[in-house]
Amino acid sequence: MKGYWLILGTNIIDQNAQTTYGDLWRPIAAKYQARLIVDHGSVEIRESRNTQRILMVEFPTYAIAKACYEDPDYQLAKKFALAASQRDLLIIEGEFS
Repeated sequence: MKGYWLILGTNIIDQNAQTTYGDLWRPIAAKYQARLIVDHGSVEIRESRNTQRILMVEFPTYAIAKACYEDPDYQLAKKFALAASQRDLLIIEGEFS
């Protein structure tokens, strides 16, 4: 089954950190065949404590989604993501259409 990251984030408070995260993320995404399938523009948030942005990233398998998160390169990139905004990241196994 496919794997997904569901990321619930606040507004970006450090654009430089977000830009650095994006630069680091691109080769990681390619390595793990990650594909952005939902971004903040295509979701209507109805109930939230502080979520302002939602992203869903699809991976070929759940194991690959978990491996990507554990990758040392991602662990470095994650530091910039967490400096850019607060977020929750869930790793989900399933099939969405």
